[in-house]
Amino acid sequence: MNSPPASPWHLARRAARMNPSVIREILKVTERPGIISFAGGLPSAKTFPVAEFEAACAKVLTDDPKGALQYAASEGFGPLRERVAQTLSQQSALAGVPWAVDPAQVLITTGSQQGLDLVAKVLVDAGSKILVESPTYLGAVSAFVPMEPDIVSVDSDEHGVLIDDLRTKAADARFLYVLPNFQNPTGRSMDEARRAALSSTAFELNLPLIEDNPYGDLWFDTPPPAPLSARHPDNCIYLGSFSKVLAPGLRLGFLVAPKAVYPKLLQAKQAADLHSPGFNQRMIAEVMKDGFLDRHVPTIRALYKAQRDAMLAALAQHFGAMPPDLEAMPAAEADARLTWNTPAGGMFLWARLPAGMNAQDLLPFAVDQGVAFVPGSPFYADHGDARTLRLSFVTPSVEEIHRGVAALASALNRYASKLSD
Repeated sequence: MNSPPASPWHLARRAARMNPSVIREILKVTERPGIISFAGGLPSAKTFPVAEFEAACAKVLTDDPKGALQYAASEGFGPLRERVAQTLSQQSALAGVPWAVDPAQVLITTGSQQGLDLVAKVLVDAGSKILVESPTYLGAVSAFVPMEPDIVSVDSDEHGVLIDDLRTKAADARFLYVLPNFQNPTGRSMDEARRAALSSTAFELNLPLIEDNPYGDLWFDTPPPAPLSARHPDNCIYLGSFSKVLAPGLRLGFLVAPKAVYPKLLQAKQAADLHSPGFNQRMIAEVMKDGFLDRHVPTIRALYKAQRDAMLAALAQHFGAMPPDLEAMPAAEADARLTWNTPAGGMFLWARLPAGMNAQDLLPFAVDQGVAFVPGSPFYADHGDARTLRLSFVTPSVEEIHRGVAALASALNRYASKLSD
């Protein structure tokens, strides 16, 4: 009997470096009936402005249906690029660091994830050293890895990148990728002092910054400091998204790039998809006009703050109250219990298990109890902390958050009992 022929497909070397998304695989588990999910980084569907999009859809199709349904410019819909530039300029001025964003430097992307992909294609060669925070956004690592870089983690604390460690690792690096506001996965933010130090140090070292800011509008009490990109614009590429403040299903984001790299990013965009959906761009531009986001985003902040507070209260109830300053907790006490931070915005809370435990090993116990989370190790480019886990608080209801945290406490007890057997 003849053996089957060898496969005619010869995969590119970069394809071997591609791996399934850990989060997407975990999300399949959350589709089971009765599972309360703290795993996904999904915006709450309660925040989607359905009526406004319905009206915008009708108006776009009435005003210029042929233009809305035709091929469009690769750079993006002009009025939307102007709104992005105007919004960023106004926000930076209010934060005390003027940034005159030119619409000609704005490129509309198919989600901010495409922005990461374009950056990787244009700036990374095989063997290039690139720097990331520790931990960092898993989706960025997924976008960078196919280009075969040498990804180096820079030590970080609750305020972000540690400047001294950055200095020791910056030589020959193509760029440093950072999320200054309510970072995914940790929820931490850089304060003004750290931003100023990072911006000036990167400029001094001639190290470009890739500033990713999908969560910056989701602050709870106080707006974050001005973007890194406002301080040395020619040294930064800024990535933003409409997914967290309007709707992720439209798959639209944007980047702001210096003139030195914008043309190549545009060419990479043209090769990838010609342009992002023009109809979607026109709808978002229509929804954004007349200051709609100024009225809409505060409702998102209020909802997410209430849900964060519910998770903090539930964690304190089931795992013991935390001191206001986690860093003040004695190391021995922190090692013996579950600890967590208090994010000032965004969608995520970062927790750490007692010594000797592994979040990946805890996950099956949690799923058996009806709750899911994301283990923290995949968010590290190297030397992952197996004790960490990410909890998203924005999609479950307050009641589900309390039940889910109670289930997590039960799972942790069962896991601890098994470890002690």
